[in-house]
Amino acid sequence: MAAALTRKRRPGRAAGDHMENIYGYLMKYTNLVTGWQYRFFVLNNDAGLLEYFVNEQSRHLKPRGTLQLAGAVISPSDEDSHTFTVNAASGEQYKLRATDAKERQHWVSRLQICTQHHTEAIGKNNPPLKSRSFSLASQGSANSPGVQRRPSQNAVSFFNVGHHRLPSGKRVPIMQPDHLVDVREMMSQAEGQQRDLIRSIECLPVSGHLTSLDQDLLMLKATSMATMNCLNDCFHILQLQHASQQKGSLPAGTAISWLDPKISLANHFKNGAAQNFPAEVNKPASVREEQSIAEPCQLTREPEEINPDEELEDICDDKEDDLGAVEEQRSVILHLLSQLKLGMDLTRVVLPTFILEKRSLLEMYADFMSHPDLFIAITNGTTPEERMIRFVEYYLTSFHEGRKGAIAKKPYNPIIGETFHCSWRMPKSDVATDAGINFSAHSSSEQVTLSKDREGQTELDYYTVKFVAEQVSHHPPVSGFYAECVERKMCVNAHVWTKSKFLGMSIGVTMIGEGLLSLLEHGEEYTFSLPCAYARSILTVPWVELGGKVNINCAKTGYSASINFHTKPFYGGKLHRVTGEVKQNMTNTVVCRVQGEWNSVLEFTYSNGETKYVDLTKLSVTRKRVRPLEKQGPFESRRLWQHVTESLRDGDIDKATEHKRALEEQQRNEERLRAETETPWRTKYFLKDGDGWVYHKPLWKTVSTVQTQQTDTN
Repeated sequence: MAAALTRKRRPGRAAGDHMENIYGYLMKYTNLVTGWQYRFFVLNNDAGLLEYFVNEQSRHLKPRGTLQLAGAVISPSDEDSHTFTVNAASGEQYKLRATDAKERQHWVSRLQICTQHHTEAIGKNNPPLKSRSFSLASQGSANSPGVQRRPSQNAVSFFNVGHHRLPSGKRVPIMQPDHLVDVREMMSQAEGQQRDLIRSIECLPVSGHLTSLDQDLLMLKATSMATMNCLNDCFHILQLQHASQQKGSLPAGTAISWLDPKISLANHFKNGAAQNFPAEVNKPASVREEQSIAEPCQLTREPEEINPDEELEDICDDKEDDLGAVEEQRSVILHLLSQLKLGMDLTRVVLPTFILEKRSLLEMYADFMSHPDLFIAITNGTTPEERMIRFVEYYLTSFHEGRKGAIAKKPYNPIIGETFHCSWRMPKSDVATDAGINFSAHSSSEQVTLSKDREGQTELDYYTVKFVAEQVSHHPPVSGFYAECVERKMCVNAHVWTKSKFLGMSIGVTMIGEGLLSLLEHGEEYTFSLPCAYARSILTVPWVELGGKVNINCAKTGYSASINFHTKPFYGGKLHRVTGEVKQNMTNTVVCRVQGEWNSVLEFTYSNGETKYVDLTKLSVTRKRVRPLEKQGPFESRRLWQHVTESLRDGDIDKATEHKRALEEQQRNEERLRAETETPWRTKYFLKDGDGWVYHKPLWKTVSTVQTQQTDTN
């Protein structure tokens, strides 16, 4: 059904007047059973009404529903760029969805203008009641003494009134851009007080002498919300003016950081329970820092060369084996599941903090490289067949280290522009040559000793594998990552779009994208994809399963590999099973078969009849090297998420949620500002290339340039 917005300008209005009647199709959320329904909406500016009909043909009939807009609050939703809500003063709410962000913005703007017009009209026609600048004397449940009204009380005497004036002779300073943060802090305090007021009104009983439906209290509720909304609109204008001044002095394409969130007045409750909304001054300094103006280096989107010598061997070892928080918060999970539908896209759904693991998705991609010896050994193969087999062996051994512990938890969703850097040092003696891949297992004590020995080795004794990842897009969520070993002239470039869906008692994540391994010494390129991931048994002990078919191809040599990650059948069957084969396409000859479990033991059978077993649980893991937090940039994963990670380690879920929300709000508001100022996002390390993303300085370009210069010199 067409959802295009049509507009009809009011007769007699000037072209520049925004008071216009608009109508068109929007989706309206009905309930969990019926879900979203297309309905035909009409904004009647003269009457201050939002009406809807089943369809456009029934417009001449009585509306199916009508909302009075005086005192209403119009709130764009944070869950996506299409949804918004209309909260009437009566307490009724419409949850609506437009076809795109532009259409939503048009509806929201016109509804807000109409709402403001009719709210002001009520204020002019209804002078204020005596002594009513309400501050509630008590907060509590509807049955507590603080909210029980005595028979002699009326709605006016229920509140204690106070009027505040500035000290005499004190002038209000002229507002300068650098004062916006102070204004934001004062408005945040006012927002907290207004929330307390609304919550206390809504806690009143629905019957009796003083109820939550008292007309005066409803008017107070509506006007206080409208006042805060108006103040935020004014503050929003000041921010845009400040941003436009900055934009005039910044290079084209520079991202301008939003000063702070525009207050959402409608989000008072979460999961059906009242929340505490502390004033901004009561927040930890780290949260205020996350919500403050971006540091100058955050505006710098020029690529940064990371010196591997500044990186130290990683000592973090956050195994996700704790079920305590999941057990304690099961009611929250049940409430979340009750709001989801089969097949629903979870990309924009905010999941509870306690199910998060203590690392970003970008760092998880780096952990796929935890066997750099097998990665480097690929190019040591003497024949195309051997190199393809080595790549398959490396590919299948990379997934088990990507999981931290047996419990399925979700890594942080990277913020757009977030980056992660690390490297690995691999002694040359540990990398297999043409004699075959060395799968010998080191004990944990041997591995620690080996790591210490590597610190003292000279540059000639080890290979260095460098890794960089960047979140290049927010909607859809796309990550790019790149790794290279300059000494062996090999690199891998990949981009992944993670698309999550709700599947009932499990969650499926599709890894959309492609990777490219380049072996420059041989002039070979290998394309590959990634399997889907599933979080199973999310109500009991969640665990991860891989599934789907992936392909690896080398066009130059004609070798390919087909690998199947098998999900467990409902009855019987093994967990984590994988099978695959490598073949020469020209002759259709299978040269290697593989079977086993991707997180346990793999069996490789070659065309000459030999068989090799790889026990992944005993395979040595090389620790990555990461710069200390104090040397990392503000957008590097560990520094960006450090307060969330620390809170999770301390078991303080509420504090972790607060820090996480601050980061997400900053991202949403920066995205909104870029849309309003038409400023495109500028990536730092990756460039758009067709449907994919490519590292800005890949090794194949660097090597080609050097070879060309050497040729010119000769």
